[in-house]
Amino acid sequence: MKKIFILLFSIPAAFAGHAQISDSSQRQVKLQGAVNFRDLGGYTTADGHHIRWDRVFRSADISKLTDSDLAVLKDRHITSVVDLRGVQESQKAPDRLNPGMDYILCPAGSDNAMGDWMKTLATIKTESGGDSMMRAFYAKTEFLADRYKPFFARLVALPDDQALLFHCTAGKDRTGIGAALLLYALGVPYETILNDYTATNYYRSAENEKMLHSMMEGMHISEPVAKELLGVKREYLETSFTAIKQQYGSVDNFLSGPVGLDDAKLKVLRDKFLD
Repeated sequence: MKKIFILLFSIPAAFAGHAQISDSSQRQVKLQGAVNFRDLGGYTTADGHHIRWDRVFRSADISKLTDSDLAVLKDRHITSVVDLRGVQESQKAPDRLNPGMDYILCPAGSDNAMGDWMKTLATIKTESGGDSMMRAFYAKTEFLADRYKPFFARLVALPDDQALLFHCTAGKDRTGIGAALLLYALGVPYETILNDYTATNYYRSAENEKMLHSMMEGMHISEPVAKELLGVKREYLETSFTAIKQQYGSVDNFLSGPVGLDDAKLKVLRDKFLD
């Protein structure tokens, strides 16, 4: 049951129609031991630049990568991995990495959040309760800076001939927020950011069907509530952006202040990842 709950933290529901999937043949990296593995390249910024392909990848859990999967990572020049899971998650399912890969764990807030979710989960009786639980998670800003500051630091320091992968358990919540903040910093329009977030519903649709039944049987949660808990809604990510703006005045203030992405580092980031 504990494994199911950890996945609940990160699994989407059925595909939401506005997701960016038209370029999925180029964006998706199909692996045997991981899902929701995709390239963040190709997006157009507000001023007409494009994010470079094969530089930054997002994914779900990579503890089950096969030898052939690791060869794909090597071919893609992925040398750095940022793990956004909690300490307990990472210990139970350690990342499978190529020799010499740079690895960093950014667990801020994850272990605490899971404890809170376990307490709340037993009280959810209605579909709206599941929605409220998701919104409550996305509204928390307490650990955001500590979680994503090392992520941005690794991006800024990444050599130009190498690529970085960041992930959590299913590549949805913590990875989704991280991707949104990165795309925002690179100047990608807000609507595109939301669409990249909801695209998880497409890339994890088959896996989600499996987990839906596991949750219903293993945790005795009704189907409507389970779907709500597993669902990806653009409103969830909007909740995070709203909470950041309320606490810091703007997303730019949050990135330049607590996250440490000052003007000089922002220029390095954009020079590194934009054409």
